Amino acid sequence: MVSKTRVALIMLLLLVVAIGLVALLVSLDAGAFWIRTVPIAVVGFGAVFAQSSGLFQKKGKKTE
Repeated sequence: MVSKTRVALIMLLLLVVAIGLVALLVSLDAGAFWIRTVPIAVVGFGAVFAQSSGLFQKKGKKTE
């Protein structure tokens, strides 16, 4: 089962990182291609990594 709170928090964190990268790329006078592509790649690959690491999954309750 997917935890909606974890998904929201992780995606918010990835969004903050992407916005920071946009600010960094603008300050470095990077081209428009990089300013558009890098944040999308960070959010996309970050979400794929988080999903494959199991960060979005709820922890199961221990039953004894």
